[in-house]
Amino acid sequence: MSEDFQQELRRLLHARFPVLSVQTSEELRLLGDVTAAVAGLGGPGKRRIFQWSTSVGLTPDVLPGTRTETFTPHAALAAVSGIAGPCVVLMYDLHPWMGSNVQPPDTQLVRALKDLAQSFRDGEAGRTLILVSPTPRIPADLQSVVTILDYPLPTEEYLRTVLDGMITRNTRSGALTVDLGDTGAEQLTKAALGLTAFEAENAFARAMVDDSRLTVEDVAIVQQEKRQIIRKAGTLEVVDSNISLSDVGGLENLKTWLTKRSGSWLDEARSYGLPAPKGLLVTGIPGCGKSLTAKAMAGAWGLPLVRLDIGRIFGGLVGASEQNMREALRTAEAISPCVLWIDEIEKGFSAGASAVSDGGTSARVFGYFLTWMQEKTATVFVMATANNISLLPPEFLRKGRFDEIFFIDLPTTTERRVIFRIHLKARLKAGPALGALTVDDALLDELAAATEGLSGAEIEQAVISACYEAFDRRRELTKEDVLAAIAATVPLSVTQAEQIGALRAWADVRAITASAPDDRAGYLTTAAPIAVPVEATLQRGGRE
Repeated sequence: MSEDFQQELRRLLHARFPVLSVQTSEELRLLGDVTAAVAGLGGPGKRRIFQWSTSVGLTPDVLPGTRTETFTPHAALAAVSGIAGPCVVLMYDLHPWMGSNVQPPDTQLVRALKDLAQSFRDGEAGRTLILVSPTPRIPADLQSVVTILDYPLPTEEYLRTVLDGMITRNTRSGALTVDLGDTGAEQLTKAALGLTAFEAENAFARAMVDDSRLTVEDVAIVQQEKRQIIRKAGTLEVVDSNISLSDVGGLENLKTWLTKRSGSWLDEARSYGLPAPKGLLVTGIPGCGKSLTAKAMAGAWGLPLVRLDIGRIFGGLVGASEQNMREALRTAEAISPCVLWIDEIEKGFSAGASAVSDGGTSARVFGYFLTWMQEKTATVFVMATANNISLLPPEFLRKGRFDEIFFIDLPTTTERRVIFRIHLKARLKAGPALGALTVDDALLDELAAATEGLSGAEIEQAVISACYEAFDRRRELTKEDVLAAIAATVPLSVTQAEQIGALRAWADVRAITASAPDDRAGYLTTAAPIAVPVEATLQRGGRE
């Protein structure tokens, strides 16, 4: 990436572009790339490099042996205009004078920049001004004379060089023990992608001093530094997840799919010619594990989980919604590899195709998101969940947007046994006063048989209700408490039977079942609250 930037900068310098704008906070790294680009220029005359900031003014002096007072931008531009010979001038602190949403730009400074651009363009060849800012602002009067040049974040190779250098220095002094294995250094480096060089070095240093050891477990420490980027952006939310796939009851097809793709963003996968997965769309009956799977997947893959709340995207000002979406996706790419979780995506994008009531804002935001999903190259795995997928426009569901669409149905008998085992053991372990109810096969079989048509969330709440009953009576938990809580539960499969039936009919030919087909047919041929053709269900259960 740095080589690409240097090459593009050389082209612009050769073409005599007078004013460039670079968005970055990495002034030292940029100076190194500018120096390398200038050194690679051919032609007569060596270009001198000048720098300006409000603390030291313009350095070095414009004329040898002189000292000009150039602490203000107006004085600095006046001095720059008098520079003779080829030069590149970097100005670091000019953006406060360029205006904002609440303050107009300095008109005298804007005029001085326009005059300087014209002077550089028409005068002696080889003079260029580079405006450097973490938040570039280009007033309307300058947009025709300023060229924006993208400056990439540090590459994986650059960060690996930083990490290797720090390891060498600290191991040589005996202050560090390294146990990274074959791919540990690669995982640490990839975890730091999206950080600036300064932030990455801080993250590596924090991982090293934590226990004077550097191991694969320190990837989590590096990822914590990325949370600072997310918090500063404000459009995304970091989700802490200590859930593993083993904490999810059932859904074996979905878990197998995710397990097979773990680590597919590493270099090892490239040797197999594999691209990084794009994402999953998971739909199904509410309360059956869609959100839980998103959290478990991020934990199993060892990637940060960030949630995109569509409600935060839409702002009141004209153009704010589109800018918020661009900023959110740019932030996700900056911290990649990561998992981008969009919960109940149909509520945010259901009106994307029509946008009849908001002047087209939803359609523009939706269109930008679709384009990004299709063309993104950063390792941002999109995990989207939906309860009512029929609300989504068809272009959102076509191949290429997501790697696969999974459907989560009501848990099978086998899955209900697993769900009961997970929740009962967790409650009994956390609450000694609940006693030591024997969670054996006989109990699980009885509970699974009594919960036909209940979702995973309803099973969890039944266990919690039974624990409350034991707490109220200040006694140990019994099987009868759980059975009584189950009997008092009115499942969603009864109250929303028609909606669930329609969702199953939609998923029958459009999605892969998330559950293994071990007892799916038996489950559906019993007296289930929802009537679904056995033939269609057997076909759905046989996929994957």
